[in-house]
Amino acid sequence: MPRPVQHPSHPAKKSPAVRSLEREQRKQAKDEDEQKLEEGLEDTFPASDPVSVTSTSIPGGPKQRKH
Repeated sequence: MPRPVQHPSHPAKKSPAVRSLEREQRKQAKDEDEQKLEEGLEDTFPASDPVSVTSTSIPGGPKQRKH
């Protein structure tokens, strides 16, 4: 018995098993990307810290000199 010809305008419907497999593959690829990003951030930890914009000096007037 010949198979029906599939046309691009009428793609075959996917079975629930195929959809589940594709969903799991997408999730796994996303998890791998997240893991690679996390490892990259850990490897560059000191360089990834933002520059501190706070001053460590105590505000106030100049010290008084004794005459």
